[in-house]
Amino acid sequence: MSGTMRAAVLSGPGPVENLTVVDKPVPEPEPGWVRIRVRAFGLNRSELHTRLGLAEGVTFPRVPGIEAVGEVDSDCDLPRGQQVAAMMGGMGRVFDGGYAQYTVVPRHTLVPFSSRLPWEVLGAVPETLQTAYGSLTTGLDLRAGQTLLIRGGTSALGFATAALAKDIGATVLATTRSADRTSVLRDHGVDHPLVDDGHVAEQVREIVPEGVHAALELVGTPTLPDTLAATRVHGTVCFAGMLSNEWIVPDFYPIGYLPKGVRLTAYGGESDDLPAEVLQRYLDQVASGETRLWPTAVYPLEDIRRAHDDLEHNRQVGKLVGIP
Repeated sequence: MSGTMRAAVLSGPGPVENLTVVDKPVPEPEPGWVRIRVRAFGLNRSELHTRLGLAEGVTFPRVPGIEAVGEVDSDCDLPRGQQVAAMMGGMGRVFDGGYAQYTVVPRHTLVPFSSRLPWEVLGAVPETLQTAYGSLTTGLDLRAGQTLLIRGGTSALGFATAALAKDIGATVLATTRSADRTSVLRDHGVDHPLVDDGHVAEQVREIVPEGVHAALELVGTPTLPDTLAATRVHGTVCFAGMLSNEWIVPDFYPIGYLPKGVRLTAYGGESDDLPAEVLQRYLDQVASGETRLWPTAVYPLEDIRRAHDDLEHNRQVGKLVGIP
């Protein structure tokens, strides 16, 4: 296939001005790779970290984007036109990613699905659902009847985790730094919205005196000690996000840092950690109205600078989605 496409190119780490939408040749797939006609792409903290120079192993110039949804546009074992999600595997870091009208990715990064939902809805789901699902299963082994604290509840990942946890049968507590966002959490199934004043453990133990069974840390290392303190003996905290852009614990001394008997795990997955049937079931539930999708904000590709600026300064609730 010849021709050109529109793509957002990051020239190097720095301000949003380093992102420029340009014309590029439509990429050609090598053996084992598949070209996708991108219909929508999610924006993630990972791409913000790339732009800020906090990500390792990135070469520039680079088309960012660790995920995209669209249709197969080259010959492979999937039929042309098959709806797919592409994510992770070096996408947007070591090879060009989803901020474009077309992208070429390794076949193993694709998760096929079938849905009549709008592309801007589909674009909000894959990577967020993958992390939420993996965090609850691999990271926390959450069970029905347990209590879950989500630290960073108004992020897209927070909303996704709450939805999956309620489907499991857990009681969900989730935090927001803004009191006016507690109603949004409640509308999306959170049983106990909490305003994060830096002392969430005290609030949690007023509701669950022994502490929660499980906690998902999405803010980062600044809040991790308080999240650990909110968790009961033999409970588990899973570190899966860093909305604060901080993820290192300096001079980590486990005996002094971890409360007695509280387990600390972490989760970061790839596309093959999201079973196709899990993605399909979630999309079907959204389509039927059984599950309510988290809030989304949609931007055309030409507005990628504004989208990144909103992402950096946490101006939106939920997931940011780009349409090429």
